[in-house]
Amino acid sequence: ILANVCLYLCAIMVGVMSYYMADRKHRKAFLEARQSLEVKMNLEEQSQQQENLMLSILPKHVADEMLKDMKKDESQKDQQQFNTMYMYRHENVSILFADIVGFTQLSSACSAQELVKLLNELFARFDKLAAKYHQLRIKILGDCYYCICGLPDYREDHAVCSILMGLAMVEAISYVREKTKTGVDMRVGVHTGTVLGGVLGQKRWQYDVWSTDVTVANKMEAGGIPGRVHISQSTMDCLKGEFDVEPGDGGSRCEYLDEKGIETYLIIASKPEVKKTAAQHGLDGPALLNGAPASSKPSSPALIETKEPNGSIHTSGSTSEEPEEQDAQADNPSFPNPRRRLRLQDLADRVVDASEDEHELNQLLNEALLERESAQVVKKRNTFLLSMRFMDPEMETRYSVEKEKQSGAAFSCSCVVLLCTALVEILIDPWLMTNYMTFVVGEVLLLILTVCSLAAIFPRAFPKKLVAFSTWIDRTRWARNTWAMLAIFILVMANVVDMLSCLQYHTGPVNSTTGTEAEDGCVENPKYYNYVAVLSLIATIMLVQVSHMVKLTLMLLVTGAVAVINIYAWRPIFDEYDRKRFQEHDFPVVTLEKMQVLSTPGLNGTDRLPLVPSKYSMTVMIFIMMLSFYYFSRHVEKLARTLFLWKIEVHDQKERVYEMRRWNEALVTNMLPEHVARHFLGSKKRDEELYSQSYDEIGVMFASLPNFADFYTEESINNGGIECLRFLNEIISDFDSLLDNPKFRVITKIKTIGSTYMAASGVTPDVNTNGFANSNKEEKSDRERWQHLADLADFALAMKDTLTNINNQSFNNFMLRIGMNKGGVLAGVIGARKPHYDIWGNTVNVASRMESTGVMGNIQVVEETQAILREYGFRFVRRGPIFVKGKGELLTFFLKGREKPAVFPNGSSVTLPHQVVDNS
Repeated sequence: ILANVCLYLCAIMVGVMSYYMADRKHRKAFLEARQSLEVKMNLEEQSQQQENLMLSILPKHVADEMLKDMKKDESQKDQQQFNTMYMYRHENVSILFADIVGFTQLSSACSAQELVKLLNELFARFDKLAAKYHQLRIKILGDCYYCICGLPDYREDHAVCSILMGLAMVEAISYVREKTKTGVDMRVGVHTGTVLGGVLGQKRWQYDVWSTDVTVANKMEAGGIPGRVHISQSTMDCLKGEFDVEPGDGGSRCEYLDEKGIETYLIIASKPEVKKTAAQHGLDGPALLNGAPASSKPSSPALIETKEPNGSIHTSGSTSEEPEEQDAQADNPSFPNPRRRLRLQDLADRVVDASEDEHELNQLLNEALLERESAQVVKKRNTFLLSMRFMDPEMETRYSVEKEKQSGAAFSCSCVVLLCTALVEILIDPWLMTNYMTFVVGEVLLLILTVCSLAAIFPRAFPKKLVAFSTWIDRTRWARNTWAMLAIFILVMANVVDMLSCLQYHTGPVNSTTGTEAEDGCVENPKYYNYVAVLSLIATIMLVQVSHMVKLTLMLLVTGAVAVINIYAWRPIFDEYDRKRFQEHDFPVVTLEKMQVLSTPGLNGTDRLPLVPSKYSMTVMIFIMMLSFYYFSRHVEKLARTLFLWKIEVHDQKERVYEMRRWNEALVTNMLPEHVARHFLGSKKRDEELYSQSYDEIGVMFASLPNFADFYTEESINNGGIECLRFLNEIISDFDSLLDNPKFRVITKIKTIGSTYMAASGVTPDVNTNGFANSNKEEKSDRERWQHLADLADFALAMKDTLTNINNQSFNNFMLRIGMNKGGVLAGVIGARKPHYDIWGNTVNVASRMESTGVMGNIQVVEETQAILREYGFRFVRRGPIFVKGKGELLTFFLKGREKPAVFPNGSSVTLPHQVVDNS
């Protein structure tokens, strides 16, 4: 009875331990997969935000090409002779330019913050109209808005869409006119032709278009009439009588149109005709032309200004419909849309409910994992059928080197099994001393194996050398297998030695009919030694760090050894056991056991044996148990490999999403300043939400190439102008590469406008902002405060030297005309959904005038800027008073150089890209 109790207790303890180890492993794998999935979902959401922001600035075909090039190896990039240019030719598209008439009057009536807020609200409305009329917004230049229809996806009705867009813009400006009580209006010009669309340079990418037809479209706007849509003859040729027109006489108002002999027309905005035309093309007509009276618009917006600690100005309470949901009514965008608010509230409630119901989330995740298991293990068959090894050698290597932290528990289980087998054998045969010796020796050896395995799990509790040895065993496949074989070998040898010792101990009594020794021990209960062998098989399947094939090999060795002992060595013991059991039967009572011990004919009662001798039945029993345990081991390994596949797949997906997010982030931060990009990636922004930051002391620079217009031609030898733009791309790229120098880290490229390069200094969030650094501004000296302006002047001189090197290498004679100014500006983003970063203010206007009124080859500044830069060692030549539009006469100076060359902190001078050093 006690031996049975020990067997049952051992089986229960090993079963509980096996369940605990398997359950712990499953829970760990599930949690790892769940955490990985959560991280992956978060990364996907962030990546989607970045992609949406990126695609709101760049067309998809350009963004995809950029991402493809960014992923190239550095060696591939070094092999390129020129900088990469993303430029594509698009034919038969309609170009729309729109300019606000009376913007100067509007500027004088509003503060800078109010003006930017008003422009942001207006241009956000234009962006919605652009989405409605299939336009691609190209850029916002001050108060000028221009877009293109038919790019990148061609449309047959591109001219009609552009005209409807122009009419809608004219109606939209009436809202600003009523709001500000000024005479502002919209002048719109449309021209149809060919454009070269893409980006230039390597930093602050912005999509733009170039071509002679773009210039014509610009002149169509300049030669137009306020409140009317002015179209060219090429646009007129694309129409099929959809609109009534009248002669535009654009040549009388624009010298360029007169010189080119371009016939122009004005659209007659008749309500029924425009509404009918729009309906024919599946579009809504402009709001007021559909019958909505102008008086329906509120005269003043319900905007609430909130100034945050960082100085940003936002508009709150201003939500409107999504672009795809915009109807034809030009509602005041300041009033919230109740339907969208309700939809967002419902979505928020659903998110809260989902986060609270964690059990449901886990259940859904479990179903997804089971679905993935079926797809991977059953359908894909990515493992060999017999060995269950992965077909991919790399995957098999990753699985084999994965550290199994439960190996110590498996060895501990072997110690428990040896303890229980020793107790059973001692209870069966307490006088056999070998039982005690094998138990002590085997337990010591197993404890050594267990300690060596636990050292890697609890490194602080063991010496470093032992921890290193244990770690090596865990990470080396053949060492793990050897360690496991040693444990099973110790268990099996203990059982085999005990069985052979019992045979020798009872040899005399077995052959003697008078002895009494044979009445107990292994002769009386030989089956218990086979039950002990079954426990050894159980200990084998507990070895989690080895494969099922290794376990099968070990179990075959155990089964074979016991079978040989049963059939050959223990044959007399089992025969004597069968005779005794047969003699004890009472034949009148028919039982299953009695039916199994049917006598053999021809033998007397003392020689009668069972039909199936015990030595065979016990061997078959062990063999069947071995097959059962092998099936269990195979199932456990299959599950372990499935869990590994789950974890690896989720991890690999997370890595891919992370990599894509990294590239998207690099692309986004190359289009917007990093702190601005972080703001827009943080949460979903409303179209009218304004992000702005005021700066008190910054520097602004405009640098143009006036004679590039003479260089640009669209002849076939220049591939329709692409080769000319490729050269301009080289120039701008070399200017951009200067910004990589630590000397110019406080300089930010704002944008390029054609062949004009615009940059500013001191517009980073940690330098010179009224929200971030006001507390330190008073502590700085004037020289420290304006160091960024001196850096901007050094940057302008470096640009001139760079262009000189390019001219020497290409045998050209391009010259820069540069204007600089210092002062306060408002920096921000117009349009939250299609963000356009820019700076505004009187400082910017004066810097632009310094460039436009300057002289090629010179850097022109006003007197206040000259006074500051002179303190840094810059040399100037007085030009004298010049007339500046909107400012009157201003005293200006030409910056000629610096008394001391600009030296970087590491002692090196300015490094110029593609510079040829003359050592003569």
